Amino acid sequence: MSKICKITSKKPMFGNRRSHAMNAKKRKFFLNLHNHKFWVPEKKKFIQIKVSTKGMRIIDKKGITKALEKNKRRI
Repeated sequence: MSKICKITSKKPMFGNRRSHAMNAKKRKFFLNLHNHKFWVPEKKKFIQIKVSTKGMRIIDKKGITKALEKNKRRI
């Protein structure tokens, strides 16, 4: 299962876990992803997409239809 937001296309970042002695060990920074249902009035149905909390804020601001139009190729 991919860990990519369908609205913002954000992906996990990679970095290092550092100890007090500054030893480096690889790690991932994961997104705050949720499977969320949104009501689309034009289609008169719910759609379920994997979206980050930042993506939810974009949907709240612009609306689900504009967010889906802009990112149609990813969904």
